[in-house]
Amino acid sequence: MPPKKRVRRSPAATAGKDEDTVVGDNEVALSTRKRAVGQRPGGKRKATAPPWESVKEQSTGDGPPEYSHWLMKSEPESRFENGIDMKFGIEDLKALPRQTDCWDGVRNYQARNFMRQMKEGQVAFFYHSNCKEPGIAGLMTIVKEAYVDHTQFDKKDVHYDAKSKADNPKWSMVDVQYERMMKRFIPLSELKQYHQQHRAKGGPLRDVALLTRARLSVQPLTPEEFDFVLSLEDEEPL
Repeated sequence: MPPKKRVRRSPAATAGKDEDTVVGDNEVALSTRKRAVGQRPGGKRKATAPPWESVKEQSTGDGPPEYSHWLMKSEPESRFENGIDMKFGIEDLKALPRQTDCWDGVRNYQARNFMRQMKEGQVAFFYHSNCKEPGIAGLMTIVKEAYVDHTQFDKKDVHYDAKSKADNPKWSMVDVQYERMMKRFIPLSELKQYHQQHRAKGGPLRDVALLTRARLSVQPLTPEEFDFVLSLEDEEPL
């Protein structure tokens, strides 16, 4: 019998993998942010400003910064684990009812903590990981803030965690909704070139987590990083 197709997907299946080894695997103009959402599904333009328009990156005294822009990784190509297909690309999210799903399966504490920081209405890049050409495929919106990830208690799920207890769950998830595809796919190889340029001469991507903390499946972006990456969809590829 062929492997059983997974009913739910696991976006964070690549947590802990370094994409550099996987083969086959501030201010920019306000108009840049306003066009990020652009057309909603069905071709109708949103009447309101983009959800991150009113959200600012903040610092809480001596504590860590509070981010409002994100990058979240998932696998767009089939990969079977315990007979379950872990595939979940942006097209899969787009095809779901209400184009919405939970982002389950995160099993890295730092990535989990970033998700717990997310606020409803914030925007994340949907990043295709562990595939022939990794890169940024589209945009999605956080539509439900962090709550208990039920897969940690499901013994049949590949992300079951026997050490997690119902009265003190270790893992969380958020709900995300498809927003739109990028005008063009932004490959990791291109982002690496900009990262190297900005490291040498200064620029928004000099310290971007995608290249400095590549193993994280959920990553924060500063407003400058987010705006710069978003602007690339209107530029010719390097």
